[in-house]
Amino acid sequence: MLHHPLIDNLHAMRLKGMAAALEHQLTMPEIEDMDFMDRLGLLIDREAAERDTIRLRTRLRFAQIPQQACLEDLDTRTARGIDKATLQHVLALSWIEDHLNVLVTGATGVGKSYLASALAQAACRNEYSVRCFRIPRLVDELAKAQAMNNRSAFFRKLAKVDLILLDDFGLAPLAESTVRDLLEILDDRYDRKSTIVTSQLPIDQWHGYLGDPTVADAILDRLIHNSYRLNLEGESMRKKSARKLAKSASTKP
Repeated sequence: MLHHPLIDNLHAMRLKGMAAALEHQLTMPEIEDMDFMDRLGLLIDREAAERDTIRLRTRLRFAQIPQQACLEDLDTRTARGIDKATLQHVLALSWIEDHLNVLVTGATGVGKSYLASALAQAACRNEYSVRCFRIPRLVDELAKAQAMNNRSAFFRKLAKVDLILLDDFGLAPLAESTVRDLLEILDDRYDRKSTIVTSQLPIDQWHGYLGDPTVADAILDRLIHNSYRLNLEGESMRKKSARKLAKSASTKP
């Protein structure tokens, strides 16, 4: 039997996983001894895995995660001042299904963005839709939506995303219009979707940072009362890494 037309047809039908699996089977001398249903099962499993990979790649591309990070590489041995039970709840991701938030605070370099990025990546792997913004980028996106007169469409799009990461909250002052837009975004998500916020500012300073007391009250009401709070402590991870590099360089001949 000619196999090439069959493989070509699988590619034409966009069954690339099955095509690759069939090509692999044809190189296996023992394949003729395998039951037809077993061979078919291997083809289907490969196609399913291929499609899962493509969907994950699409979710990661849409997410625009700020750092390459994953939970498996998270250093949980270093003391960071976090309650272990709370951290385990956060790492389990069940809070996304419960439409809760995660607020990560701490000094610069302690690993806030890395932890948030790892959570975002894990959410993508668990088939949640994710979108990440550093606050300056969100400000740019809001300005672009306003200029193109599709602000409402932008808000509707964000409202559908299972998890949004807002990174570096509190680094620079926000215009009054941006604060109101932020309220609009969080109001759409309250009790429906989840949000991660990272900030160098302690949470008790967020109200003053947001300016207008009424709008600040509304934003914090939608963020804080249904959230896990992780206040990271300890030495800057960047400084620690720099010391390791310097030590490694000094020991080389």
